[in-house]
Amino acid sequence: MHKTHPFLTFFCVLSLAATQSIRSAESKKHPDGCTSITVGRLASSDGSVMTSHTCDSRKDRTWIDVVPARKHAAGSMRPTFLDSHLTRHADDLSAQRRNGAIPQVMQTFQYINTALPCLNEKQVAIGEATFGGKAEMRSQEGLIDYYELNRIMLERATSARHAIRIADEITREHGYIDGGECFTIADPKEVWHLEILGPGKGRKGAVWAAQRVPDDHVSVNANASRIRRIYLERPDEYMASANVIDRAVELGLYDPQSGKPFEFCYVYAHRRSMAARRREWRVLSLLAPGLNLDPNSENYPFSVKPEVKVSPRRMMAIFRDTYEDTPFDMTKYMLVPETKEGKRTGRLIKSPYANPFMDYDMMPLFAINGGWNELGERCIARYYCTYVTVIQVRSWLPDPIGGLVWIGYDNPAMTAYAPVYAGTASFPADWRVCGRKGFNRDCAWWAFNRVADLAAQKWGHMREDVAAVRDPLEEEAFRAQGPFEKRMVALHKRSLHRLRKELTRYSNAWMKRLTAAYWKLGDDIWSKYTGKF
Repeated sequence: MHKTHPFLTFFCVLSLAATQSIRSAESKKHPDGCTSITVGRLASSDGSVMTSHTCDSRKDRTWIDVVPARKHAAGSMRPTFLDSHLTRHADDLSAQRRNGAIPQVMQTFQYINTALPCLNEKQVAIGEATFGGKAEMRSQEGLIDYYELNRIMLERATSARHAIRIADEITREHGYIDGGECFTIADPKEVWHLEILGPGKGRKGAVWAAQRVPDDHVSVNANASRIRRIYLERPDEYMASANVIDRAVELGLYDPQSGKPFEFCYVYAHRRSMAARRREWRVLSLLAPGLNLDPNSENYPFSVKPEVKVSPRRMMAIFRDTYEDTPFDMTKYMLVPETKEGKRTGRLIKSPYANPFMDYDMMPLFAINGGWNELGERCIARYYCTYVTVIQVRSWLPDPIGGLVWIGYDNPAMTAYAPVYAGTASFPADWRVCGRKGFNRDCAWWAFNRVADLAAQKWGHMREDVAAVRDPLEEEAFRAQGPFEKRMVALHKRSLHRLRKELTRYSNAWMKRLTAAYWKLGDDIWSKYTGKF
């Protein structure tokens, strides 16, 4: 039994509820972060290669749409922009700041335009996580930030390796002007982690390294650089920019005479963030528990072989994880007296108001390593997540069908995922409206955001209400997937136009159905619990 004073517990619970209601005022000193899990084709339950992304951000746009394939005239230029993630509507680009132009290619591919575009028509899929890197690597000499680089790769790439080559060519010629980023890039054969930084003040270009996830392994990036030694004599496993060592020597970040090995993550970044390392431990431990990884280690294997092959549903479950029932459970001290038949039993139990989605500034009240800092904590599921993707790319299916992104809005712990195929031509109108301007019944994101915020108020009970709606829908979507795709393969042989139309109808129907279910769920939770807090 925990020896926590009931009065302190009660005070903390009341403080938490109050904080949750005004959480938008949370200190802006804490960065947002993202998590990306990757799965090789022999590690997945069906032979898919998978990547993923939690867009953990309070500012990125919420609208999603499809950018169609286009042909371009010889000699044309492609404009480059800053702040493309801040545009408030799919038809309103006023928030973007044009900063230049680069030569356009003759053909650009269709892609699903999430804030960080995630899947193109050639079954190239991208997830992302920021790791920042050392400050001396930042440069303002150039045009390309990480949002724009993500978009350019999906516009042009036909494979993961092709995307990495494009990133190298574009940043060498036009300059990378952002902090350290990890792009987790998949195609139907393999998945790579590309870690890229600027070349340093006054320089134009980039420094990068890429490592392939073995086909029978899984990996993760959670806002920390993870590539250590790079063995360029093994090009099927490692790639790097031509300047990867020389630039470090020039900047005094690495001494070849020191006798120490060149380790990319330590030369150009660091491994101090517990917020990152704990998520790495959790993902790898959930998939390979027999390794008995130490939750306090500084480094973990880049990838591990899962004990059970990984399905998209398993990925979704991991993204819902809040460290519950581990020593790092953020709710472990939120206890209240147990009551049975109107009488106290003398035991303390976890309060139904306990939830892991508290303001960082509240964590010290609960004796948690609080706040996001180099020693801080955070779990995988975050309340400020804009959207989450789990992406399958599959070699045995035609590209329009083989590429499939499961998209969920807002907090991964409470969202429901819609299946959206690479051949989908458009999104419903309410998915194309940004929710950052305020509550809007015509914006799909708000249906999911409202449920997540409401359910956090009495997490112990309300999450059961969410699961009662979400889980049957999710089960139905996965049951329907196989028969639907079988029909689509047959249709692909007859008419590509009709195929795209049917894929769009199907994906849109699921998005609309989930949105309606979550609007109703929010109303039901509100009416069920009003006056019962």
